[in-house]
Amino acid sequence: MTIRVMLVDDQVLLRTGFQMVLAAQPDMEVVAEAGDGVEALQALRSTAVDVVLMDVRMPKLDGVETTRRICMEPDAPKVLILTTFDLDEYAFSGLKAGASGFMLKDVPPGELLTAIRAVHSGDAVVAPSTTRRLLDRFAPMLPSGSGKEQHKELERLTEREREVMVLVAQGLSNGEIAARLVLSEATVKTHVGRILTKLGLRDRVQVVVLAYETGLVRVGGQG
Repeated sequence: MTIRVMLVDDQVLLRTGFQMVLAAQPDMEVVAEAGDGVEALQALRSTAVDVVLMDVRMPKLDGVETTRRICMEPDAPKVLILTTFDLDEYAFSGLKAGASGFMLKDVPPGELLTAIRAVHSGDAVVAPSTTRRLLDRFAPMLPSGSGKEQHKELERLTEREREVMVLVAQGLSNGEIAARLVLSEATVKTHVGRILTKLGLRDRVQVVVLAYETGLVRVGGQG
């Protein structure tokens, strides 16, 4: 299966670089490009896309709002946020808006390709340890108004599922969780799938965000 990618960035040179890297892959194709969020939304109306590489700081419509609008649509493509700085508040906002992960713009080509494939499969948070550090920094900015309702949502989980959710939020991969809890990776993957279904979440990134919002995992990574 070919992964159809759209590049959204106001820097033409950067889009060209990503285009060259992706064009060399047998399982990827760049099917659209856009210089800002408005162009991206227009392109998505006529082009089938699996993964969007999304810059955050762009004219007309920034990457966060563009991501939010994309992820509101049924069968929306996965969005991978591209940031300039490791701890960028825009990246956190992008995750809240529905992005499936984020990478730094200077990421090595191999890591970018791995991230695109991971996001496409919905299998993992991209750079989970970086995600955790970012959330540690910006967790105090999380809205607290709906906290009680979200705590009620967590009551749907079994004790084991809550345990897995904490470890996902702390940045552990399925393999690391399996080793920690003495389970098979397949069992962990099943637990993660049930967590997503019960809580109505798209992917592991949203599991991390919800865990912080509800206080299941607190700033500093403690559950």
